[in-house]
Amino acid sequence: MCCWPLLLLWGLLPGEAAGGLGRTYPHWTLLDSEGKYWLGWDHRGSQIAFRLQVRTAGYVGLGFSPTGAMASADIVVGGVAHGRPYLQDYFTNANRELKKDAQQDYHLEYAMENGTHTIIEFTRELHTCDINDKSITDSTVRVIWAYHRDDAEAGPKYHDSNRGTKSLRLLNPEKTSVLSTALLYFDLVNQDVPIPNKDTTYWCQMFKIPVFQEKHHVIKVEPVIQKGHESLVHHILLYQCSSNFNDSVLASGHECYHPNMPDAFLTCETVIFAWAIGGEGFSYPPHVGLSLGTALDPHYVLLEVHYDNPTYKEGLIDNSGLRLFYTMDIRKYDAGVIEAGLWVSLFHTIPPGMPEFQSEGHCTLECLEEALEAEKPSGIHVFAVLLHAHLAGRGIRLRHFRKGKEVKLLAYDDDFDFNFQEFQYLKEEQTILPGGLSTRNEMCLSYLLYYPRINLTRCASIPDIMEQLQFIGVKEIYRPVTTWPFIIKSPKQYKNLSFMDAMNKFKWTKKEGLSFNKMVLGLPVNVRCSKTDNAEWSIQGMTALPPDIERPYKAEPLVCGTSSSSSRHRDFSIKLLVCLLLLSCTLSTKRL
Repeated sequence: MCCWPLLLLWGLLPGEAAGGLGRTYPHWTLLDSEGKYWLGWDHRGSQIAFRLQVRTAGYVGLGFSPTGAMASADIVVGGVAHGRPYLQDYFTNANRELKKDAQQDYHLEYAMENGTHTIIEFTRELHTCDINDKSITDSTVRVIWAYHRDDAEAGPKYHDSNRGTKSLRLLNPEKTSVLSTALLYFDLVNQDVPIPNKDTTYWCQMFKIPVFQEKHHVIKVEPVIQKGHESLVHHILLYQCSSNFNDSVLASGHECYHPNMPDAFLTCETVIFAWAIGGEGFSYPPHVGLSLGTALDPHYVLLEVHYDNPTYKEGLIDNSGLRLFYTMDIRKYDAGVIEAGLWVSLFHTIPPGMPEFQSEGHCTLECLEEALEAEKPSGIHVFAVLLHAHLAGRGIRLRHFRKGKEVKLLAYDDDFDFNFQEFQYLKEEQTILPGGLSTRNEMCLSYLLYYPRINLTRCASIPDIMEQLQFIGVKEIYRPVTTWPFIIKSPKQYKNLSFMDAMNKFKWTKKEGLSFNKMVLGLPVNVRCSKTDNAEWSIQGMTALPPDIERPYKAEPLVCGTSSSSSRHRDFSIKLLVCLLLLSCTLSTKRL
């Protein structure tokens, strides 16, 4: 039977000691910008345990929401009042009305309070089979939090501004490897970036990797966030760029995705690291490292930082970035990155106003077969995956097939959040044999971290361009579609327009958008199969899709008899046929 001691807490630090019943919490994150609300969690089997450590003597609340708002949320509220602990399971309806749940699925394990802090620990099942609860899966979870100076035995009072939301991945496997405290490192950090007084800024800066006289291995990457800017720096992406530059490209940074962005930035296409607010540093497996110092390794990289300034503060200057730890003790394998998904181009069309639109990208059987047979016939081993889309992305699935049968879902995120992107460790390494990858999505990509490194960096596709144009009535173009830019010749209403201009001119309706989506999913695809130096493997041109791809992905039902939320996931996948990967994304332009 649990006891609920009221103890004086000195110098409370997350993770400093075991929880109240001896449980350790391997994951910790700060939920607010003032250092008042810490969340710890530990996943074991079918349960997950939480520890809330909050600077208040009143109630503390935690919840899971489909959008990060109060509507249709699963909420738990607890605290210690007059020396007695309490914990209540609530939910909200679509109108944000708070109701006590008839099925109480949160179980209090420990509680304590002093004059400044309240700490509670509780557990729940990942899948409670309660229609008012949110299942916790490998997908992104939008956590909501709140606290109040008063307790809530009879129901919580309104929290005012003491609330917020943060996207987390609660089931990402914990990778613990003991690293030397004397590791060498170098920083890729912005220098005095002026943050505009606007809601969102994406800042890009190129860096040159330090020159090494011999091969080294990067074995860990972690964020370097300027003190006080923990809520300002929202996510960081690191891209590998072309090596055919001189140091003049390093002169200054620029806003990303801007018409005046330097052309050199456009060569930086492959993500080699990603971090998002609430995320942790990334350590490579003990037998794998990111190679630096050889001709095949990155020489220039692009740092993209997303700044979130919702209160439009003025005069902010930031010096945040990444720290890369490296060693001369070379590990057995070099890590590689394969970009698999939809070929990033202006030929990816999503009609306006669509609440849902499915895109797929295919790394074909022929591409993987040629690259792997030439480089590594025994296959490669994937140990982590980054699923990547932009603002229209709603869900992504990476599927793995061998000899026509689905082997195992490599990775998925059915509640994708553009502002929370990081590499997911796979629970077990997955072997990709000579065969194929397939994917389709606005930007719909996956980045596979694997070993040993081979000369393949991109395996992507895009649906046949002329077939897309014929859907809107285009009959003829002036030059071959392989040239850029090509101009439409007929009919008259599209004459002298580009692909994008013609697509924008077409009068889209929801019905036509649905018909277009159905057609695009069945079109032959143009394939891009790229080497490290951006040269192409010989497999190019049009490829017909395998006829047996199952859409949408069918998830297994839960044992309790209620359908898993994943059965409603949109199809975002990658497919391997002898070994084929299929990446599919669900997109929406309704809110854009």
